[in-house]
Amino acid sequence: MSGILSHHGLNQRLMNSGAVRMAARKLLDHARAGELAHLSLDESRLDAVVDYVIETTRANYPTGEIPFHARWRHFRAGGRDLWAELDKATAWTSQRARVKAAYDLVIVSVLLDAGAGMGWRFVEPITRVEASKSEGLGLASFTMFREGLFSAHPGEPLRVDAERLQRLSVGDLRRGFQVGADNPLVGLEGRTALLHRLGEELADRHADQPGNQRPSILADLFLETLESGNPLLASMMLVEVLKEFSGIWPERAGAVPGCGDTWFHPHGMPLPGHGSAVPFHKLSQWLTYSLIEPLQWAGHDVRDIDGLTGLPEYRNGGLLLDFGVLSLKDPADWTRRHDVSSALVVEWRALTVALLDIIAAKMRARLGLSADELPLAKVLEGGTWAAGRRIAKEKRADGGPPLAIISDGTVF
Repeated sequence: MSGILSHHGLNQRLMNSGAVRMAARKLLDHARAGELAHLSLDESRLDAVVDYVIETTRANYPTGEIPFHARWRHFRAGGRDLWAELDKATAWTSQRARVKAAYDLVIVSVLLDAGAGMGWRFVEPITRVEASKSEGLGLASFTMFREGLFSAHPGEPLRVDAERLQRLSVGDLRRGFQVGADNPLVGLEGRTALLHRLGEELADRHADQPGNQRPSILADLFLETLESGNPLLASMMLVEVLKEFSGIWPERAGAVPGCGDTWFHPHGMPLPGHGSAVPFHKLSQWLTYSLIEPLQWAGHDVRDIDGLTGLPEYRNGGLLLDFGVLSLKDPADWTRRHDVSSALVVEWRALTVALLDIIAAKMRARLGLSADELPLAKVLEGGTWAAGRRIAKEKRADGGPPLAIISDGTVF
């Protein structure tokens, strides 16, 4: 089917943020009509969510200076910005070299970020701070990058090379993530395989550039666009991210072949002759948010940040379930474990994307701010993601999500 989709260009319809938003709104329409199989919608509860998110945002960022929801927030420990310290201590040969190192770091870090499970912890070796979940994964991947684990050049630790990625072992990542019998990490093998595929994809796609088979080859593309005087849109960046890394995602039951984080669902976007599908590209979109800042540090402007969508992950989605905006039609689903390909999870994620747009609009109206002043990337950070984590801690002793998801370490 992958070849058929590619031949007819159907996969290209799915590999952009416009398709994510369009499919999500389509499922929202079905939810409003009560036509989804697994979830009910109560939009009257959205105002309470907006109140809670605004309260959370003000507590987290009392000055109103809210950063983007990006991986850079997770390279901090013990009150120290570890990336800023590394950046300052490094004698970069050029601004481009600095941007490329930042891209190498954040691309690998985001790809390693999928849910860690509730029992895993990481102790950051400089500050001795213990962290879990996304923060712990961020600190672990930052530590591995700083120590040169991903570099094929011993004298240049701050880089990621295809050659080295292909040689990484599960043991390398087990040590890097401090995994042990009493410190289990979900999806360790899946993460290792993902980095192997990343290395293979980079080597194959850029066989004519043996010295630049790095994830940061994207930085060269974006910088050349900007330096030639052309505008760079966030949505254009995502298309290039999806194109560059399309071959690294595993083929999974229920997923549209060759289209990454895209799943079949009867109410999705029609693919003539192939059913209907709902794209999300969650990790790729979060990665794109994270790729904007290094360009801004270099003095460049990225436009149309809201061309990207909200992120369909369990903190944003959990916020909606925990406030009763979304509810399960079958109460037994609260106690089941759900695969990411299931219709229930696809519905949950799609409604999360669509409702985050509505929450953002309501927040701006309430606060008297424009989309430029409060883009979706800041709504997420301030914000819905933090509020989802906060309500989870209030409702459940372990702070876990309201639904149990079966993860291979490459989606959630």
